[in-house]
Amino acid sequence: MSSPPKMERKTEQIRTISFGDFQIGQNHPLVLIAGPCVIEGETETLQLAREILVCCRKFGVPLIFKASYDKANRTSLHSYRGPGLEKGLSILGRVRRELGVPILSDVHCRQEVQAAAAVLDVIQIPAFLCRQTDLLLTAARTGKAINVKKGQFLSPWEVYPIIEKIVSTGNENLLLTERGTCFGYNQLVTDFRALAIMKKFGYPVVYDATHSVQQPGGLGKSSGGQSEFVFPLARAAVAVGCDGLFLEVHQEPNKALSDGPNMLQLKLLPELLGQVLKIRKALGHEETKNT
Repeated sequence: MSSPPKMERKTEQIRTISFGDFQIGQNHPLVLIAGPCVIEGETETLQLAREILVCCRKFGVPLIFKASYDKANRTSLHSYRGPGLEKGLSILGRVRRELGVPILSDVHCRQEVQAAAAVLDVIQIPAFLCRQTDLLLTAARTGKAINVKKGQFLSPWEVYPIIEKIVSTGNENLLLTERGTCFGYNQLVTDFRALAIMKKFGYPVVYDATHSVQQPGGLGKSSGGQSEFVFPLARAAVAVGCDGLFLEVHQEPNKALSDGPNMLQLKLLPELLGQVLKIRKALGHEETKNT
């Protein structure tokens, strides 16, 4: 593995990213970003958000609820994409108002950014679009927190130019998310060194334990997945020192309209949180109960 370029900033101090009363970073509790892959309906989304929030409060884990209003990168033209920008943001806005949790969703083009920024607390840049300069700059100029999914095709040190683009706008409310690296056809692998390398850049690092077990295009017209590996990979990422976990969660993944094979079944979430918090405690972290 070659060394990161000398221009890269290296630091042991992770800055705190804040929006409202929410904080993520060094010396703060592990954060969970969780929700379904895509909005499947207003009632279903609200119910799932409530159940995830109840679980998070039990364990003292701060929650950012995530769901996509549009999955613009589905494998097949005929796959379900979601309710679209207007309806989807309306549903996410209701979740935010009624449950009082911050909301994350992904944007796919510059034209969506202003409308999304009016509702979202965190704007996510999808992995396949993480190098799109105009999209990054437009999102960053909103002043919102930005979560960049590291592309499956990038080394961890190639994230630094992405950081430079975002902070050039004056916005340093930035999260970096690892979601696996391409390993041949239809396979991803996680190099946990990437978490440690990206943390050197000084921004909170999140590990996406569900997309990391995805098998992109593995079922021909859709992606497959190996959800049985979500638990061990999540445990490993927390042991390495990630600041947050990203999990796509569904009551019945086998009936989900997108990414079912790699999603975590909701009933397993308490067990997973219990395990990773034990690891955090062993490392000297104490979570708070005031979420």
